[in-house]
Amino acid sequence: MLRHRNSRLLPVFAATAGALGLAGCGSGDLSAAAPSASAPSSSVSPTYTVTASTAEPTPPPSTSAAPTGTGLCTAKDVKLALGEGDAAAGSFYRPLLITNADAEPCTVQGFPGVSYVAGEDGHQVGEAAYRSGTKGDQVRLNPGDTAAAVIQFVNVHNYPDDLCRPTPVRGLRIYLPQETDANFVPMPGTGCANPDLPGNQLAVKTVHPA
Repeated sequence: MLRHRNSRLLPVFAATAGALGLAGCGSGDLSAAAPSASAPSSSVSPTYTVTASTAEPTPPPSTSAAPTGTGLCTAKDVKLALGEGDAAAGSFYRPLLITNADAEPCTVQGFPGVSYVAGEDGHQVGEAAYRSGTKGDQVRLNPGDTAAAVIQFVNVHNYPDDLCRPTPVRGLRIYLPQETDANFVPMPGTGCANPDLPGNQLAVKTVHPA
């Protein structure tokens, strides 16, 4: 009659018979270990109908956001201005003030790109500023903090006009270090349109804490 049961129950009876057979060896009475022909207990069925998975559980997706405010300062993050400066030996020097106007901290390191621009189209006049000195350390700017980079402006009237090709300028185009979008700082004056001047009409130093 047992062969009409689900074949998955056969291991149950085999295991039960083996266990009872071992118990009978201890008593010497094998007839007591014979399995009953009655229906098997229903409590053993779940053991063979559930297959346990050996795969590692998949962790739930992370819901933690990446930390913000740890990237480089960008053109839209800052407000730029020129501070008061000094004059010496045919040049004058003014600090470029870089203020974090964003709600998150950002960092700045290295040399800003600086050049004269003119006209409504903002075309560049002469060569961009020469990088003077060595690259400084990273400066972290919390909201409202300011860093500075000193710009040297050569008095272009020291050059002969035919060499300088003096041109009215509207101000400065500024690229923050490692940034591809520019900011504009008004500074009406005169620049040399000749890109092959002896020396540099503009020079800039690395950014440092203001």
